[in-house]
Amino acid sequence: MKNNLVFKGLLFLTLILVSTSCSEYQKLLKSNDNDLKYEKAMKYYEDGDYMRAATLFSGLISIYRGTEKSETSHFIYAECLFKMKDYLMAGHYYNLFVQNYPNSEQGEEAQFQTAYCSYKLSPNPRLDQTETYKALEGFQLFINLYPNSEKAKEATVLMDELRDKLVFKSYLSAKLYYNLGDYMGNNYQSAVIAARNTLDDFPDTKYREELSFLILDAKYIEAVNSVEAKQEDRLRDTLDEYYSFVNEYPESIYLHNANKIFEETSRLLK
Repeated sequence: MKNNLVFKGLLFLTLILVSTSCSEYQKLLKSNDNDLKYEKAMKYYEDGDYMRAATLFSGLISIYRGTEKSETSHFIYAECLFKMKDYLMAGHYYNLFVQNYPNSEQGEEAQFQTAYCSYKLSPNPRLDQTETYKALEGFQLFINLYPNSEKAKEATVLMDELRDKLVFKSYLSAKLYYNLGDYMGNNYQSAVIAARNTLDDFPDTKYREELSFLILDAKYIEAVNSVEAKQEDRLRDTLDEYYSFVNEYPESIYLHNANKIFEETSRLLK
């Protein structure tokens, strides 16, 4: 019973404090004392109350236009949005900050954060990769503008991660066509094109050996299932692909299967 009374007492005090806090904040929003709003916004930001800080700073940006306080309000507003994980709007305001305050001390950080917001928005490899490309472009611009920045190395690491995502998406596309086989058309040819494009765009990919074998295997299957008029040319193309494969990967984990393709292709050409 005593513990229950203590709990109710603490709950009552908490509700009073919250109610008082909300009342003070509502009065602050209606106030014409912009310096007080700025002071309180900074305090909210420092205390981690990013929602209230963002609400105040969003109005102060235009009120203090042309002053140092406007610059600070704009940057911290973007920071609040970022900390609230609103990466789309945060990226927009970081980018605006870079444009509006090109000589700011926070310019370097804002430039990085513009790209980093796109990085955070970059989705699963199976989805549209517009934000991934935006992040890559943003980080490359950052490195070009600030090559000696402490964040240049981080930008490079994140770019590698983003490229891996694009490689994986391209790899999945090639695999999908290969797995579809003859379903509703000749998907092996599409698999070869998709795999070849991946290797051309990302020559150092970790999937290079697997994709190279996929090209060989897809060409072989396509050749075997071709009409007589096209079969010989496609079989010879398969042999050329085999020689290229074993020349690049003489100890490949796919060598046994590659040799079987070579033997069967050679037999069919006799």
